Amino acid sequence: MTDLDQLTQSLARNLKRWRGERGFTLDQLAARAGVSRGMIIQIEQARTNPSVGTTVKLADALGVSITTLLDYEQGSPVRLVPADQAVRLWSTEAGSATTLLVGTEARGPLELWSWRLMPGDGSRSDPHPEGTVELLHVTAGTLTLIVADTAYAVDAGTSATFEAHHPHAYRNEGTEPVELTMAVSIPPAR
Repeated sequence: MTDLDQLTQSLARNLKRWRGERGFTLDQLAARAGVSRGMIIQIEQARTNPSVGTTVKLADALGVSITTLLDYEQGSPVRLVPADQAVRLWSTEAGSATTLLVGTEARGPLELWSWRLMPGDGSRSDPHPEGTVELLHVTAGTLTLIVADTAYAVDAGTSATFEAHHPHAYRNEGTEPVELTMAVSIPPAR
C-alpha cells in the first residue's frame, strides 16, 4: 500500500468516525463544511483524495485538526512523528511546501506546521472557525502575511499571531526561500 493509499484509507475511516461522534448526517456535515454531500460520500468510501482546502473545511466543520483526520496511528499517550512520516499537504513545482508536523486534540485541536515558500509562491486560506488562532515564527527570508486584506512583512527571527477567522494568505515576494514554523489552535466543536 502506498503512502497516498494509506492516507486515503485513514481519511475515510477517520471522517466517518468523527462525523458519527459529532452526530452529523451527511447533509449536516456538507452544510457546515461547504462541501458537497457527494464529495463526503466519495471521501468516506476512499474513492477520492480531496484537496487540502476540502480537508481543512471538513476538519474545521468537525472541530478537529487535520492531523486527526489523517492520523493512522492512534492509541499511545506519546506520539512521535519522525520526519519521514510528517504529512506533506501542499507543494509546488518551484519547491514550496507545507508539512503538518504534529497535532493534538487536547482542549481543542492544536497543529504544528513547517512551511517552505519559494520566491513568487504563496498559499491562500479560507477563514477558520471563530476562535482559531495561528502563531508563526519565520526562520528564513521575509514572509508576506496577509490578514483581512492587510499585508504584513514578517522577517526572519520575527514571530506573529493572528485570529484566523479572517481570510488570510502567505506569500514570498522576496528572492530567497521563506521558512517558518506555524501552530494553529482551533476551538473545540460546539
